[in-house]
Amino acid sequence: MVTVAVLGQQVAIGPTKLLINNEWVESVSSRRFATINPTTGEVICEVAEADAPDVDQAVQAARKAFSSGEWPKMSATRRGELLYKLADLIEQHIDELARLETLDNGKPLQDSLGDLQLVIACYRYYAGWADKVQGKTIPINGPYFCYTRHEPVGVVGQIIPWNFPLLMQAWKLAPALATGNTVVMKTAEQAPLSALRVGELIIEAGFPPGVVNILSGYGPTAGAAIARHMDIDKVAFTGSTEVGHLIMEASAKSNLKRVTLELGGKSPNIVFADADLHAAIAGAHNAIFFNQGQCCCAGSRLFVEEKCYDDFVARTVERAKRRIVGDPFDTTTEQGPQVDKDQFDRVLDYIESGRRGGAEMLCGGNQVGERGFFIAPTVFADVRDDMKIAQEEIFGPVMSIIKFKDIDEVIQRANATMYGLAAAVWTKDITKALAIANNVRAGTVWVNCYDVFDAAAPFGGFKQSGMGRELGEYGLQQYTEIKTVTIKL
Repeated sequence: MVTVAVLGQQVAIGPTKLLINNEWVESVSSRRFATINPTTGEVICEVAEADAPDVDQAVQAARKAFSSGEWPKMSATRRGELLYKLADLIEQHIDELARLETLDNGKPLQDSLGDLQLVIACYRYYAGWADKVQGKTIPINGPYFCYTRHEPVGVVGQIIPWNFPLLMQAWKLAPALATGNTVVMKTAEQAPLSALRVGELIIEAGFPPGVVNILSGYGPTAGAAIARHMDIDKVAFTGSTEVGHLIMEASAKSNLKRVTLELGGKSPNIVFADADLHAAIAGAHNAIFFNQGQCCCAGSRLFVEEKCYDDFVARTVERAKRRIVGDPFDTTTEQGPQVDKDQFDRVLDYIESGRRGGAEMLCGGNQVGERGFFIAPTVFADVRDDMKIAQEEIFGPVMSIIKFKDIDEVIQRANATMYGLAAAVWTKDITKALAIANNVRAGTVWVNCYDVFDAAAPFGGFKQSGMGRELGEYGLQQYTEIKTVTIKL
């Protein structure tokens, strides 16, 4: 393991090769690509670049591990024990992993540590489920005994994003492994290092060869090869809606593999005048600026009732101006850089679109510092529903504040989007809260809170925000086939 000095910090860098069949190997092509430190814009290191031949090798290893029965027929209790062991190892290396995540992704170290608490909880949650996945007996007509079995889908391809590398790895791996599947996972090319390091811990925990294979590579090559592979039984993807369409198409044109998708969002965050405005302002601030705005469920359409609009906007801008942007290894930092130059440029383009479109920019809109990919927290007021910044997913620290008059109007406007991932409402009136929760088309609705996650609570989207659910008991359903067995008595 190599240790590098970054901004006065010592960070350990783990594997940079591909994990196939419990071995670290170079890609077939021997090509490598650079992963960039978004804080400085400098190269951290180079990692192996997987392509279709490497995907083939990983699928062969996963298929052998599945078909041999060593993993799917292993005692469910033993599978759970291995997941518990992995969680323990991650906990033992939590500081190291958090620093690596911050180095490669740019998120503040305190946020990386927070992510890791959720990572550990996720593996332990599904470890507990491993021996509790069970079918039913069904009293059908006639002299028959009928029951169902929940069997693993088989070889699963998993493609994870760059905004929460370790957490999304856990959300994908834990339920798939608990239910007896084998996995070929592609990391995000922007931030592959922490997920590869977990690969070492998977081997150390004692998972058999071929059960988990981890590839670093690009979406249009390695990701596309997973989506169209004829010997992958299911693909799970978190990322953009645009790529979700491509994965669905590839599935249909190949072997009709099962698909679950967690895609983009343009989540409405609704504040009524009767809310605790202090809490709502803090919640709205976190809902959009957390993780540099790089959250699929970010509260990026902030609807504020006209009765409190002016006061809310003024106090929100004041809070945004106080947000500390800088070195993500500094424990006082609230916001780090965008993940890479492409994302940095994309966010600045959206900010310029907001200016041109007639929204009032009250703060931010500029780069912070002379190096790295930092963008100042940006607040737009007087945003209209038809503006680009109110319709498209920005994935950056850009708040769009929209005025509304009454509950019927805001429900209609909240639903006027192709997305349906999350929503929130701030009010002291339980009737209003339930009206929003019951009528806004979103997979998650938070009431007087935002970004509350737990391994037991399912997460996923309506409409073009995806299909299927992750986390909770519902997450297990995405990784099993239901078999009906009928016996004549």
